[in-house]
Amino acid sequence: MWAAVTVAATLVLGVGLYWFQPWKLWQDATVHESLPAASPSTAAPGPTRSPTTPATATAPSAPAGPQTLAQGTLISHEHTTTGTAKIIRLPDGSRTLRLENLDTSNGPDLRVWLTDAPVKEGEAGWSVFDDGKYVSLGKLKGNKGDQNYEIPTDVNLADYGSVTIWCDRFDVSFGAAALATV
Repeated sequence: MWAAVTVAATLVLGVGLYWFQPWKLWQDATVHESLPAASPSTAAPGPTRSPTTPATATAPSAPAGPQTLAQGTLISHEHTTTGTAKIIRLPDGSRTLRLENLDTSNGPDLRVWLTDAPVKEGEAGWSVFDDGKYVSLGKLKGNKGDQNYEIPTDVNLADYGSVTIWCDRFDVSFGAAALATV
């Protein structure tokens, strides 16, 4: 009888440890990525002019550097979360979600989502992000630091007004930011 109870308790403990992964609360993963740069082969071509065209007649060029399209400050939900979220257009036209100075708890199955849900403070905002439209940009690379997430070209940014650090295992937001156009 005791053997059966011990085996059952060990099994329940093992499944619980796998599911909750409590050790991640004490493990930090810090990422320091630079803002991606467009490679010369993918950069948008500059204006061209023929030898007979005066220099003043050239077409205006695209911005030479990255351009911030929208940004917001992360607020805490299930776990204390701070930092800034920015949507940046690179010179080649690609778009990146950049998390800067991110500081949150580590956890199981954390994702970065663009969503159409409004950001709400407190417990009211913990679980709203999977109620509507969202696009996953991938697993959270680290719970601290600066990191970039490529936004697919087919994503219409007008459809998404917020970003969340989403725990897919427990369907809860660790933190989120409303994105305001700059």
